Amino acid sequence: MGPGRRRNGRLLPPAWLTAGLRPAPAPIPWAAVVRASLALSLPLAVGLAVDRPAYGALVSMGALSGVIGDTADAYRMRIFNIAVPQLFGALGVTLGTLVFGQGWLAVATLTLVALVSGMISSIGAVASASGLLLLLNAVVGAGLPMPEPWWKAPLLLTAGGLVVLALTLLGWPLRRAAPERAAVAATYRTLADLYEAAGSESYQEKRQAVTASLNQSYDLILARRTRQHGRTSSLARLLAQLNVLVPLLEAAPAADLRARLYGPLPPAVAATVRDLADAVESGRTEHPVRPEPVFGPSARPAEKAVEHALRHAATVVHEAEPDPYNVDDRLGRPASLTVRARRAARTMLLSAPSWRYGLRLALCIGLAQALVSLIAVPRSYWVALTVTFVMKPDFGSVFSRAVLRAVGTCLGLVAAALVLAEVPRGWWDVPVMAVLAALIPAFSAKGYAFQTAAITPVILLLSDALNQEGFDLVLPRLYDSLIGCAIALVAGYLLWPESWHSRIGDRLADAVADAAAYVERAFGADADAGRLRARRALYRDLSAVRSEFQRALTEPPPTGTRAAAWWPLAIAVERIVDATTAARIRVAHGAPPPDAAEVTAVARELRELAEGLRATETLFAVRAELPGDDEGVLAPLRQEVRAARAIAGPELR
Repeated sequence: MGPGRRRNGRLLPPAWLTAGLRPAPAPIPWAAVVRASLALSLPLAVGLAVDRPAYGALVSMGALSGVIGDTADAYRMRIFNIAVPQLFGALGVTLGTLVFGQGWLAVATLTLVALVSGMISSIGAVASASGLLLLLNAVVGAGLPMPEPWWKAPLLLTAGGLVVLALTLLGWPLRRAAPERAAVAATYRTLADLYEAAGSESYQEKRQAVTASLNQSYDLILARRTRQHGRTSSLARLLAQLNVLVPLLEAAPAADLRARLYGPLPPAVAATVRDLADAVESGRTEHPVRPEPVFGPSARPAEKAVEHALRHAATVVHEAEPDPYNVDDRLGRPASLTVRARRAARTMLLSAPSWRYGLRLALCIGLAQALVSLIAVPRSYWVALTVTFVMKPDFGSVFSRAVLRAVGTCLGLVAAALVLAEVPRGWWDVPVMAVLAALIPAFSAKGYAFQTAAITPVILLLSDALNQEGFDLVLPRLYDSLIGCAIALVAGYLLWPESWHSRIGDRLADAVADAAAYVERAFGADADAGRLRARRALYRDLSAVRSEFQRALTEPPPTGTRAAAWWPLAIAVERIVDATTAARIRVAHGAPPPDAAEVTAVARELRELAEGLRATETLFAVRAELPGDDEGVLAPLRQEVRAARAIAGPELR
């Protein structure tokens, strides 16, 4: 992670600077492209037709927020994701409109709104989108003149969100549960890929894909269940089909160990799982067919586990009626809305990270608004708008976002300048907006800089419809963007050491401690009580740790350098969890159980490692491959634990 890299004698920019400028290999969401094009261009056309172009621009602004927030798959989640943030956006633009041109009152109001926005962003994805829209619309309302009376702007913006919602729900009568069914089928296919990768170097990468897909499927189905009273056969059947993946997923680490020792698994294993995926997606039912045996009569414990899980999955997938026994309770019922509301309030009010982020955002917005409200410079809401996007916590590193925002804004301003200079205002805005709006979902899938480049000209054209500045809008917006990025870097990044000190050590230590508890639970007297939920929670924690690593790796040195050194240990912890699961599955299918003292010793070593991680900020990226002649079902687990302690360096062994 030095200042730069060399290739063929040329000095190249460092990886942390260029990582976000490479487009992600994501497919273009064509349905979202069409929706965005219609949702943003139709209001402009209607506004021009009734000689109210400003009204049409405000409706399109509301539609833009809906397009950006429409990130879920299931229809019920999409209604929630679009509708709830729109209510917060209406509140935000109302507050901004009421303090338009009020100097210190505008500064104080936006600073308070930023504090609340930052704090509620810590609750969850929908709350984060709501907090973003609350602040964005407050900034726009305080920076642009809105139609009188005060209630028109929030009404028109909300109407734009309703346009997106209406376009989104056009397919509901025909598709209904199709997104949930497709998600479950996709999880089956990622599991088939995992079994194909057993014994290879790509196994860990495929396991991460399965974890992410399984999380998404459970989130979709359980979210749908919380809004339905009673049981429906389609929902219960989908949940049953998802639950039977758990034994297959548990058997995968044992299968990986078996493949490393004895060669690849038979292709029939992955092929059977893919056949089940096709059955789930099509919704077909037929008389349960027992899969042909893929292992011989002298199958090892790991092979027996895979065989048994395949037979059980085939029975449930092809069953016409869902399993009536505890199908909804395999991984526990979701908490009630009241309980989750109390948890959310505690998270927001009592969490130190919630207050820290709220204060950081409030400081940056206060400085930005003070600059444009109190100092003799041309008024511009774009400075605070830039700060809001850069400081958004879900997008990754503040530092890299500031750089990417500047790059994306420059690219977007080039496109906007061409449009404002060459395209006459009026009805030509409609086809231009249709094209530019279609780029937003297409570019958003490629990365933050590309999303910024797509959104910038859209916002500028809509702003021009409100204040009629034309081409003169372009250069001031570039200066404003650079000022906003500078404020975010100084007041939101450099002044807060937690921003540029890696926090992954504590997160990783917690995961190691949880792994120790999982080892004890997997081989304890009550091995089955809560074990599935504990393993799922642990894998979710490891996914969060991996996300934190991805954020840290995009930071400049020393944070990025430290994260790169910790990365092998994060992989080692995932392998420890896999080895524990593999040992548990082998015991369940005939292998001799481990001695209680051996289990205690492994858990103690993991807890010692966790304590050592909390006491240091630096790791040595050195892995010592430790040969061993261990015997017994825990031998692979003990080897993984020793390897993890070797990665951590001699002081943590």
